[in-house]
Amino acid sequence: MATFKNLEPSDIKTARSFLSQLIDVIQEDISGSTSRRKYQVFVTGGIGPGITSSLFQTIYDQDFTLQTANPVFDCTVGLYQNSDVISSSLASVDSVGKEVFPSSSLMMREKMDNYRQFSQLLLGDADSQFIAPYGSASPNDQIDAAFFIAFKRLFSRDQIKRESFAMRFFQTASLSRYDGGTNIPNLYKTSETGVSIYTDIGASTSKLTEFGGQLGNIVDAADTNRTVGLLFYDRGIAVLDLEKITSSSQFVSGTIDAMTPTGFTVLGASGTETSGKSKFIPDFIVSGSIDNIVDNICATRFSSGSQTAITFQNTTNINSTLIFCRASADEFNYSSNPTFTDSNNRIVVIEPGSEDTQQTFTFVTSIGLYDANDNLLAVAKLSRPVEKSPERDLTFRVRLDFAKKKSRSYTK
Repeated sequence: MATFKNLEPSDIKTARSFLSQLIDVIQEDISGSTSRRKYQVFVTGGIGPGITSSLFQTIYDQDFTLQTANPVFDCTVGLYQNSDVISSSLASVDSVGKEVFPSSSLMMREKMDNYRQFSQLLLGDADSQFIAPYGSASPNDQIDAAFFIAFKRLFSRDQIKRESFAMRFFQTASLSRYDGGTNIPNLYKTSETGVSIYTDIGASTSKLTEFGGQLGNIVDAADTNRTVGLLFYDRGIAVLDLEKITSSSQFVSGTIDAMTPTGFTVLGASGTETSGKSKFIPDFIVSGSIDNIVDNICATRFSSGSQTAITFQNTTNINSTLIFCRASADEFNYSSNPTFTDSNNRIVVIEPGSEDTQQTFTFVTSIGLYDANDNLLAVAKLSRPVEKSPERDLTFRVRLDFAKKKSRSYTK
């Protein structure tokens, strides 16, 4: 049975604290086909068997078909609408302002829409362009082709901690099919060169703010004067310049989806107009579907293995209410439990015969918090009973933590 005491305003205090957690994403999670989920919602028609593709892909921490799998981040690519990449491949604009591209290119409007969506979310204007380093006036720092990484709330929490982000990335890479000497088809191997570490080092000395919240520049760890992207801490989104994080002049060849009777074409094949001169940008970024491009980046540029590919620390803001429940020497020494006294209304003592000399005492096991209408709101359980007697003045501190809940949407 409980006894009650009213709390005074001085007994209630508020506090704020922060909790950080280290997030480590390994290479295999990004490159693996079972941990990288596709959403094939884009469909073509008219020429050949048609092409399907996702608008983005999701990276999981294990096989995404398992119920225990957690989505870590979404990734996609985007093109700025006024970039040279777009203008060089644009065929015409129809009467309603719709861009028309040749059949040799894929998903150009979708790539522009991706860029515009992130611009609206992070810069506050769908027509704005990302620039790295932030605020630069140099045309060379404008991001025309972007690789977007949007971390899930489960892992980024309230924000990414400054100067904790790092990404291991290969500037050049290839994916080829081989039989491994076993004549088993559809085996692949990757070849990567030019590994770089991209990080937000130095972001604490220059704290920048945009429409999407706090941000920092992502730089090459080997040359911190070389900026390759932006990291929006509050949103948990990294915007990377594909022309800087990759060797955009790398020769590209291979089979990609295409609007042809067979449903595919060979980029950079011998005897074609792109033979010997197809580049990652603009040829592959224009001709490939979003799935083609994301598959290439995830399967090769992060490599395959158990090493760390991306790491950062998140921050959770915890708002706490501290309630001090005070029991003075003369309080809470008597229980309203009927077994506390005998039939003669005398305290049941431990040693018979000491009814008139034994001091009353109790053991505190729980603390309940009630509103003004005596509705129970919360219960605090002590790890062990605490003795309360007229010789003891006790104060119990009850802490109620409230993690800030934040919702956001950044994918279609």
